[in-house]
Amino acid sequence: MSTSDRWLLPDGVADVLPPRAQKVEALRRELMDTYRRWGYELIIPPMIEYLQSLLTGTGNDLDLQTFKLTDQLTGRMMGVRADMTPQAARMDAHSLRRPGVTRLCYAGHVLHARPSSMLASRTPLQVGCELFGSRSSGADQEIIDLMLETLTAAGVETVHLDIAHVGIFQCLAEEAALGGDLEQRVFDALRRRSIPELDELLGTAEAGSARAMLRELGRLSGGEGVPDAARQRLAGAPAPVLEAIDQLEQTAARVRERHPGVAIGFDFSELRGYNYHTGLVFAAYTPGQEEALAQGGRYDAVGEDFGRARPATGFSADLNRLLEAGRRAFGAGGGAILAPAGTDAALRRRISELRQSDTVIQQLDDEADDRLPPGCDRQLVLKDGDWKVEPL
Repeated sequence: MSTSDRWLLPDGVADVLPPRAQKVEALRRELMDTYRRWGYELIIPPMIEYLQSLLTGTGNDLDLQTFKLTDQLTGRMMGVRADMTPQAARMDAHSLRRPGVTRLCYAGHVLHARPSSMLASRTPLQVGCELFGSRSSGADQEIIDLMLETLTAAGVETVHLDIAHVGIFQCLAEEAALGGDLEQRVFDALRRRSIPELDELLGTAEAGSARAMLRELGRLSGGEGVPDAARQRLAGAPAPVLEAIDQLEQTAARVRERHPGVAIGFDFSELRGYNYHTGLVFAAYTPGQEEALAQGGRYDAVGEDFGRARPATGFSADLNRLLEAGRRAFGAGGGAILAPAGTDAALRRRISELRQSDTVIQQLDDEADDRLPPGCDRQLVLKDGDWKVEPL
């Protein structure tokens, strides 16, 4: 790399400069305070740990996103975290080991080996909440409520919530006895919503069979009437499928009651996190953004690999994308006071007093008077033997 290129950053990696960095931090602090008021305790997982722990129970998707390296002390493979949820699950199952319900929250950078889309960052600032120890629908609803509260705090005005249930595909695929290779191909086609490919893979399945129902999943998406349509097209499905449809409808009803301004959609071909999630999954969108602003769901199986099976549900979001999508203004906080250079004891005392509630920037001896530090709208001047604040 030449000297002239040393300032370049890799694709998908960017600096966050002032004043945007201050806005990101203001939103982070507000969200952490919000989560604390809901009873969620802050955790700070390590940026790097053994690969086996990072990828436990997460399937192939996260493996492809994880940067890998060899630990020079032990020779074991390590990974840079691409998602903080498995780390939270490890802490709950192994480090904390509390009885009953545990609520955890976090905020920190993750690193992606591949961007999720052409314009996506490879260093998202992930925030999120995880709730362990409850299988109740109330736990799922609490996480959805908190996710929507997060969007409100960021100033996202228009929200569309998609809800789905990965257990429907899991149950029908098992009932149809597809086999490993065919199940993966059907899964890929369904996730891409390729109806012709689904029809070709599943052939002329007998009406009412699990294979015929799998074909119908790709045709079940839309608004309020989708659960009723699902009951008709999946009539005769195993009980877990019908129970999952009921859960989707009940979840939507609660969201409409608590968040009447949120549009709700159903998508039975949504299989995001299929190898990771075990039940209800959800994602929040807003106009002008192709990808979900926040997403989450239930993942009851992850803790088992850490030696303690625990029901779990949670959500996460990228703080930078929330800031971009929201309309809320995070100001600089009222400007700053410019103090002159000097070591006078009275001046230093006055600066210390003002810094209890204001930003005070003291000039350096070699700092030019005609180049004010950014944000200064007042100045400290000596009048009648006293240091006073006046407008600039």
